[in-house]
Amino acid sequence: MRTSHGVAVALGAGFQLATAAPVCGGGSTSDTLWVTTYPIGDGAGELLTLKLEGSKLSSVATSDTCGPFPSWLTQVDDVLYCVNEAWGGQNGDLAALQIGADSSFTVLSSGKTVGGPVSTIVYGNEGRGLAVADYAGGGIDTFDISDPAAIKTLVSKVFPGRDDGAAPPQEQARPHEAILDPTGEFLVFPDLGADLIRVLKVDKATLEYTEKPSYEFARGTGPRHGAFYQSGDNTYFYVVCELSNLLQGFSVAYNEDSSLTFTQLYNATTHGATDALPEETAAAEIFLAPNSNFLTVSSRFERELSYTVANGTEVASDPLITFSIDAEGQLTHVQTAPAGGINPRHFSFNSDGSRVASALQSDGRVVIFERDVTTGKIGKVVAETDVAGMPNFVSFKQ
Repeated sequence: MRTSHGVAVALGAGFQLATAAPVCGGGSTSDTLWVTTYPIGDGAGELLTLKLEGSKLSSVATSDTCGPFPSWLTQVDDVLYCVNEAWGGQNGDLAALQIGADSSFTVLSSGKTVGGPVSTIVYGNEGRGLAVADYAGGGIDTFDISDPAAIKTLVSKVFPGRDDGAAPPQEQARPHEAILDPTGEFLVFPDLGADLIRVLKVDKATLEYTEKPSYEFARGTGPRHGAFYQSGDNTYFYVVCELSNLLQGFSVAYNEDSSLTFTQLYNATTHGATDALPEETAAAEIFLAPNSNFLTVSSRFERELSYTVANGTEVASDPLITFSIDAEGQLTHVQTAPAGGINPRHFSFNSDGSRVASALQSDGRVVIFERDVTTGKIGKVVAETDVAGMPNFVSFKQ
């Protein structure tokens, strides 16, 4: 068992790895954080504003403006775009929320999505477009957000599944994240259900897009989230795969016909090795730390680390696993550290990478850790707090 008592320790350094990573989802050096929670039982989820003061992290405001099943947040200036997953087979929602000085939120406008929206990304000239990945609905949406008070649906599209008799969740298409490439010319969507990287060539001016050939994974891989990384003239793309618990890395070629070619350069487990992981393991999130070559992955339901909560109780913890990326896109294991509890569905860095916040969905806890920007290692706990509901997203305010 890999153990740590309230602090992160480096384990297994030296494994050579080259695989999954996404463009960074960091926040800022702000001491304000936003958290969304899924509901428990018949309750409703909430959008929470947390404030860090010294070693104390506390909730200073709650809001229901995201709807009963809030999830992914994207900030654009003083507007926060929030999706409501709308569990139960309904269409989801995208809401544009005005951020108040008192941590309140006012709904400026909203729009419907295909269903089960789980991720958003801004694209297009002057950030006028926003793309949405709809997991439950099996599709994507694009919106014109030029005027946050009147967001407009551009295209809502449902993708066909593979139609090969696969068992759930692969019985249909399930895009799990919307990602913009470094040039801003392409949107890519890891599709967990169809085992594809779906590629769209976008027109930055009109916000329209053209579908391009997808990259196809072996059946049962389950690509969940991903990100781009640039090293000199080279572009790499990394994908974390939920169903197989693999990290896969690719070199990316930009073709004359405005398509992308993905050439695999790495394939290993989320720990960078070939050893089998605990049976219930489910890979979750992946981010590149700001202005760095350090990649961190979260893994759920391993329960092989330990973490000491503020009251002194030792609990099981899942890991945050960090790698360094070299100039050729290869990965080297740096550290396996406790995430602060079970089911770290999401985590994020502040803008300078000196802190990382972890949302522990199963434990109802948010933890902030120090992080060494030089070594990439996660350090001691800064603060933690328990929250009502199941935290599924955490981000530092920009």
